Amino acid sequence: MNLLDTDPAVTAVELEHLCDFAVRFSDVQIVSTPVATRLIAVIGGGTVDGPRLRGRFLPGGGDWVTFGADGVARLDVRATIRTDDGEPVLVTSTGRAALPGEAVGRLMAGEVIAAHEMHARSAPLFETGAAGYAWLNSTVAVVVNQLSLEHVNYRVYSVL
Repeated sequence: MNLLDTDPAVTAVELEHLCDFAVRFSDVQIVSTPVATRLIAVIGGGTVDGPRLRGRFLPGGGDWVTFGADGVARLDVRATIRTDDGEPVLVTSTGRAALPGEAVGRLMAGEVIAAHEMHARSAPLFETGAAGYAWLNSTVAVVVNQLSLEHVNYRVYSVL
């Protein structure tokens, strides 16, 4: 018998809304290569709005997306949040977005692809030396994504 099958801590996963990210891009580069189409989006700024985490994204981070021939976008995000009380929080996130064929074309044409039009999930990790936000260092989070070439919106949930 596998003890994980009977342990209530692992038979159900609970989520709690942590915050929403609204990130805008200052520059987007799209490069087609023999391997994939690569999209590099430079963060121009943005907001973090939630019950325990509020602040803004500092310019200069980025979102490196690799679009495979399989229609899956592989996400790699690195950014810095400055909390409303001035503390820095680093964010790294990886994830996947499965876009139906027409959604890729719409995205490249500048349209917003809503969360219900694709399956896009990512997993941000937080890192900070700020004592008041030390709880973020052990937080595991999952995100439902909305994508565009100008901005992305994330609904962030912490895994309890």
